[in-house]
Amino acid sequence: MKKIISIVLACACALAFFGCGPKKPVLHVYMWSDYISPESVESFEKEFNCKVIIDTFDSNEMMYAKIKAGGSGYDLIQPSSYMAKIMNDQKMLLPLDKSKIPNQKYIDKDFLKNNALDKNMDYSMPYMVCYAVVAYDADKIKNLPDTWNVFSNPEFKKRSTVLNDIRELIGIALKVNGFSFNSTNEAELQKAKETILKWRENVAKFDNEGYKTGIATGEYVLVHGYSGDLAQVLLEKPNLKLMFPKEGLSISCDDWAIPADAKNADLAHAFMNYMAEPKIAVQNMEFSQYDAVNTEARKLMPEELRNAPAMNIPQEVLNKSEVIMDLGADNEKYNKIWDEIKM
Repeated sequence: MKKIISIVLACACALAFFGCGPKKPVLHVYMWSDYISPESVESFEKEFNCKVIIDTFDSNEMMYAKIKAGGSGYDLIQPSSYMAKIMNDQKMLLPLDKSKIPNQKYIDKDFLKNNALDKNMDYSMPYMVCYAVVAYDADKIKNLPDTWNVFSNPEFKKRSTVLNDIRELIGIALKVNGFSFNSTNEAELQKAKETILKWRENVAKFDNEGYKTGIATGEYVLVHGYSGDLAQVLLEKPNLKLMFPKEGLSISCDDWAIPADAKNADLAHAFMNYMAEPKIAVQNMEFSQYDAVNTEARKLMPEELRNAPAMNIPQEVLNKSEVIMDLGADNEKYNKIWDEIKM
């Protein structure tokens, strides 16, 4: 008996010291929430015999601050295009090895030409494109005007929310006043600030996450949010409708990028490539309700997704919509106004 116990203890010590054979590589990903199907991650893990650990953020600024601080441990991140450009300019990203991402060929070339900031995908690769829109409870709101200025309507006082995002919120306040989403004119920015301060008195809060649950449960009747997030809620709540303000929307693309200090860049490249495989991309489109900017995946879209409201924004609205741009040194003007708004 003692001999058996000794053998067991010896085996236990050996396992503790040497482990249980070769460890699986681990890919650490930092991305937006509710944005990738668990099945696509699981199939990647199986195919590449690895483990994927995903952490989430709710704003580009939150993600930027964590990566800027260094030592985050992430191998792959998901900034919006304008933030990816800022990070690349600050030497925070690795150049992409295109030989390891052959599925880049599926990314929509017209989108790259007309809307992408990294048109050659040198440091980032598009994942999904999204628009910030309005959702409302059609059982409680009749004949909602198609304007961003609905957030000043006292009828919805403390029953509405707007995004807690510096570029999204200042951008729509610029648009409702007839200015560019990317204006750097100080007088125009001041006018946008005044508009937001009026909205602030009326809305329940600035929010990036809770609006989905709030509009679903009836806590809010009107919210400003991301198209795919709201489309996910609409699938369960047919009383909810989307509204596309006539002034135009923000267009933002969330990209894959590799931090400069990534420890597992090869696996990060493999993950990016895998998620651009058309059958995987459409799986993630169905899960997230966003457009993967993937020409082959679009051909595989089921009819229900193809006909979804978030996939069919009126052309006249799209014509007035704008890509969120990196404004360089003028970003500081936005930071200053944002600080004044949040006081």
